[in-house]
Amino acid sequence: MPKTLSLPTAFAQRMVDWQRQHGRQSLPWQNTRDPYRVWLSEIMLQQTQVSTVLDYYPRFLQRFPDVAALAGAPQDDVLGLWSGLGYYSRARNLHRCAQEVMARFGGEFPPTAEQLVTLPGIGRSTAAAIAAFCFQERAAILDGNVKRVLTRVLAYGQDLALSASERGLWSLAEQLLPPDAADMPPYTQSLMDLGATVCLPRKVQCELCPVSNVCQARQAQTPLAYPVKTRKLKRSSASLCVLWAVNAQGQVWLHKRPARGIWAGLFSLPVFDDEASLLAACTPTQPPQFIAPWKHVLTHRDLHLHPVRVLLTAPPRCDGQWVNAQDWPALGLPAPIRLLLDGQKG
Repeated sequence: MPKTLSLPTAFAQRMVDWQRQHGRQSLPWQNTRDPYRVWLSEIMLQQTQVSTVLDYYPRFLQRFPDVAALAGAPQDDVLGLWSGLGYYSRARNLHRCAQEVMARFGGEFPPTAEQLVTLPGIGRSTAAAIAAFCFQERAAILDGNVKRVLTRVLAYGQDLALSASERGLWSLAEQLLPPDAADMPPYTQSLMDLGATVCLPRKVQCELCPVSNVCQARQAQTPLAYPVKTRKLKRSSASLCVLWAVNAQGQVWLHKRPARGIWAGLFSLPVFDDEASLLAACTPTQPPQFIAPWKHVLTHRDLHLHPVRVLLTAPPRCDGQWVNAQDWPALGLPAPIRLLLDGQKG
């Protein structure tokens, strides 16, 4: 820790008081100590907007009201309900985690972050959030929003692309925890709320911040300089030709993607590296319809999709099956494929 770095006084108490008066109070996963509901919301909220999760969360609970129901469901059902949320490894890990909670812990989530982090898909920050909200454990969270809040308050200028720098911030986050375990739920929520509503990436509202007068970045008038992270994601791009095969009954030809790679484990229209390979895999009864291509943006890659719609009397010469029009909406489909089949593209 740099010699010039000092911890603000009464930081945790300021945050707790602010959350109780000004923080978010009415989100459907708040005001509960049910680890299943908290865990589900934490996984859904990873890299996903609250407004989007508000649509999915109640539907998921209705279909899988507890960890036993989720663990006992087929993975395809879980992926189908997750369809559109993206980052599908979250859904696969969610399913595996539920099964491990049943098998290893008798259907009860363990009460400590140390045990929770051993479960699939639960990282250190998520484990701490569940433990803090549900079991009042004094465990520090450090997601993207919290990193931004703390690095600004502390003027922590170490490069978070380096693991040693991130470990240093974890240590500071632990030192800032409230001494009273009963304050852990509102304190943890306050960090999330401040980062989501006030201490924003490209805009700061310091006049609304409960710790602005102890924020070192504000005092130096450099809040947007934090957090420091020099390593940039290397982006790649790929061009995919998408076979949208339909028969006279209105069925669509879908296949299940491999367990690894893009759209792993989801149902999808078949994709080909080039147009010639796609056309060689089928014998259309009418001229193919070439749909305007578009770009679909993933975290690390841009996909340039080139759909070709064909009417067939025989199955295409690639793995898959005919799926009825009333059945495919319930399957786990990649977002761009769902948009295409819904008629929102083309």
